[in-house]
Formats: sequence, C-alpha cells, structure tokens
Amino acid sequence: MIKLDLPQPDAAALEHSAQLAAIIRNTIAANAGWIDFSQYMQLALYAPGLGYYSAGLQKFGAAGDFITAPEVSPLFAQSLATPVAQCLGNMSDAVIMEFGAGSGKLAADILLQLEQLNVLPDAYFIIELSAELQQRQANHIQQQVPHLYERVVWLQSLPTKKINAVVLANEVLDAMPVTQFIKQDGQVFPLGVTVSGNALAMMIGAANAGLQNRVAAIESGLGYALNNNYRSEMNGNIQPWFNAISALLNQAAVFIIDYGYARPEYYLPERNMGTLMCYYQHRSFDDALRYPGLQDMTAFVDFTAVAEAATTNGFELYGYTTQAHFLMDCGLPALLEKKLTNDERTNLQWIQQMKTLTLPSEMGERFKVMALTKNISTELSGFNLQDLRYSL
Repeated sequence: MIKLDLPQPDAAALEHSAQLAAIIRNTIAANAGWIDFSQYMQLALYAPGLGYYSAGLQKFGAAGDFITAPEVSPLFAQSLATPVAQCLGNMSDAVIMEFGAGSGKLAADILLQLEQLNVLPDAYFIIELSAELQQRQANHIQQQVPHLYERVVWLQSLPTKKINAVVLANEVLDAMPVTQFIKQDGQVFPLGVTVSGNALAMMIGAANAGLQNRVAAIESGLGYALNNNYRSEMNGNIQPWFNAISALLNQAAVFIIDYGYARPEYYLPERNMGTLMCYYQHRSFDDALRYPGLQDMTAFVDFTAVAEAATTNGFELYGYTTQAHFLMDCGLPALLEKKLTNDERTNLQWIQQMKTLTLPSEMGERFKVMALTKNISTELSGFNLQDLRYSL
C-alpha cells in the first residue's frame, strides 16, 4: 500500500465522512457482515447527499482533488469539437449528450467552438445525477456562454424517445464502481468490505461461479493464467451502460476519453495489485476506506471491455488512440498557433497547457480516446496519426 501523509480534513468534513461510514456499516450489517467492493464504491461515491459525487464538495480544479483535461485548457474542447462537428454534419436533428459534465467547462467550450464552426447542435443534453453539480454546471455555462445557455438541458436519466446524438464521456467510465478480485490457489475470490471493531476493513468473500467464469474468460483472451495472489478489478457496469444508450440512439457517435489500457496491458503479470486509486486534494493513494465520501476513487478502464460491450450493442469501433495523437490530429497545433501573440508570458501559458495535454509524462499517453459509431458513415479526425485498435 502506498504510504502518504494526507492533509487532515476539517471537523465538518470528518463529520460528513463519519455519517457516510455509519450508513456503510449499517448496509454491511444488513448483508450478513460483508458487501462486495462494488457496492461499497457505489455508496462511497454516489450515496444521496453524502457520496463523493453527490455531496456539495469542491472536486475539480486547483481547489479540488483533481484536474481534468477540460480544466487544463480550452484547447481540449476546441480540438474535440472538430470530429464532433464532422458527426453533427452527417446526422439530422442531432443533439450532443454528455455524461458526467463535471464543472461544465467542456460543455461551454465545445458549444463556443461549434458556434464558430457554424455546426451547433439542436440541444446539448447533460446527464447528471447530482443536483449540486447540475447547479455548478449551470452557473458556469451561464457565465461563459449566456447566449447558448438555453440549448443546454439537464437530465437525471436517459431520454425516453429515440434520438440522434454525439455522446461525450470524458472521465466517466473510470468512476463507475468496480468489482475487485484476488486469485488464490486457482480460485477467484471477490474482495469486499466488512466491519472490524467499529472500523471498515477489506475482507475476501466467498468464491462464486460467476466471478470465476468472468476471470477465466479474461485469461482465455490473454492466453495465460493470472498468477497466484494476483489482484485486480473489472467493471461490470460497462455492458449495461452500452445496452441503455444503444436502445436510445438511432444514429450516433460516442467519444470515450479516459485513462486506461487495452486488456493485455491492463492485466499484465506485473500489474498484480490492480489499478484502483484514490485522490484527495491532489494526492493519490490506494486506501479506499480512508475517507469515504471525501475522496475520489477510480479504476483504469479496460478498453477491450469497452469495445466488446459496444460492438455487441450495434456500434462499430471507429478508432482508438492516445489522447496526444487524437488532439494533434484534430488540429491542436493550429489552434495553439491562433492563441499566440506578442505577450511572451501568455504564450508560455498556452504552450504549457498543450504540453500537459499531450506529453507522455502528463496526460498524453495515459489517457486514451475511443470513437464508436452507429448508423453513420463519415471520416473522423483524431485517428489518422495512430491507430491502436490492433492492441485491443
């Protein structure tokens, strides 16, 4: 386990976490003393009013726990707008539908760029469960692009009528609850949470055939068995997510931007402790039980699982590449060139933003971009410099 001295939460934050921990303990008691890690992660992140994403905590930007690409620079959204515009130009009555819109910055920036390209969508749907985040997004969009505000529609669930849409999911799949498992003596066991004394503690659960079969399928695809004491995770929510959006969409393009790996890299023998990480005030660590409700929890995305779920639901895999190659092919250098002036300090800031988005040591290689299409045929920018579909 990574040892790190974290900032001490204030009294109000600790009380908040204690309230959520009490709910988790009650849930464990109601389930014979143990819950699967995915259920714990669901409560820690999404419990109404108390979960990390449900409560009114500052999450994004320098004052929060992490910074996403849209917060780094408007160049991210302006680049992404290029293939989004190409899609909108090939669909009738199309909307944009963004999942997990964060601070609202991606929505504001991309709408502004699409206006410049004269390809504004009929509407911009934001699927957001958190009322607090909805308000934060609304405030930002109203301040930054007031003349486009009326195009934005907030929803807490998917629309009921079929639509044509460009779907955006930037750092969405990594925040879905995951099942953790450990392999011991040829058997696969789920990891979960129990109560020890009055504290939450990790505990191995009873073996079950469903989990055993899912790991066996992963091993079959890899061509080798995972080692003894190998620990990792899998996201069981990706398939249902694609089931739901596929049933909704007639014509569509889906852009998924997240940190992750193709399956052969995800389950490398040396990656034997999995990919789950926690974030608190820009510190990363691996103690998922430390501050429930106060800390973010994420797991890297298995992009092979994403491709499998999408293609079994009627989507075609258009492209898969690194964020750096995607942004460069979408015209990032030309967009940067337009920002440069005689002000050297400002120029350096823009150049640093580009470096953060594209350098391998920053976001450039850790983040991947996958495009999926349904019932549309068009050439999309973003995947001409590098095509990593073979790696899936």
